[in-house]
Amino acid sequence: MAVTAAMVKELRDSTGAGMMDAKKALTETDGDMDAAVDWLRTKGLAKAAKKSGRTAAEGLVAVAIDGGKGVAVEVNSETDFVAKNNEFQAMVTGIANAGLGVDSVDALAQAPVNGKPVADVLTDAIAKIGENMTLRRMAKVEGEKVVSYVHNAAAENMGKIGVLVALTGDESFGKQVAMHIAAANPAALGEDDLDPAVVEKERQIQMDIARESGKPEAVIEKMIVGRMKKFIAESTLLGQAFVINPDLTVEEAAKEAGSTITGFVRLEVGEGIEREESDFAAEVAAAAKG
Repeated sequence: MAVTAAMVKELRDSTGAGMMDAKKALTETDGDMDAAVDWLRTKGLAKAAKKSGRTAAEGLVAVAIDGGKGVAVEVNSETDFVAKNNEFQAMVTGIANAGLGVDSVDALAQAPVNGKPVADVLTDAIAKIGENMTLRRMAKVEGEKVVSYVHNAAAENMGKIGVLVALTGDESFGKQVAMHIAAANPAALGEDDLDPAVVEKERQIQMDIARESGKPEAVIEKMIVGRMKKFIAESTLLGQAFVINPDLTVEEAAKEAGSTITGFVRLEVGEGIEREESDFAAEVAAAAKG
């Protein structure tokens, strides 16, 4: 199979190997990309590939605000130890600030930080620190006012959970709402913002549960109305009981404060990442065998 320049580039990008090494690996394996990666690894030439395959589920969420615009970004590392590193934290701050000027995580990867694209800044950090790192997510809100809250802060404006709230009115109330969001983790702002597929799935689950009771369909329908009302209230920010005053919903508390909540963002480090479970005893045994 003819080895093309595009194939060489793809292998270099995925392994960090040199151009000639990548070309030789593809030539030796007749253009089989997976086999070429293995060939490079056996020659000790694919260290970057090995790092890129490791799970990066730790790290930091950083927030940045500029007037009525706010951004939250998640940058992952393999260990919490690296997340506490001053250089890593400075890098994440720079990435968050760069996020204010773009509208997607792909655009952010190409945005400049200290004269280099974010993607290259991360590559340099991986080489220096020796851990896999990824720019995983970014999310933005805009409004009359934007306030932030960071939970388990590791440094200024960054920690394990980052929240942004867009609102009108009292910023101190907005800070309380941001803390509520960190704790309660609502799925959406209001009922109209919930994913219809999620709502329908819950409805079907509740129907199946109710039918197990053997009650007539007419009774079941009435039961479902109440159960879905509760589900929507618990899933939406405006419908949840306000943690500061559980006698009020967040929407009611906002009205009392003379505020309107127009949007929010909540990012938590490692959320949804399948973490590798290590067998410590097996690791020790393997190390003992050399």
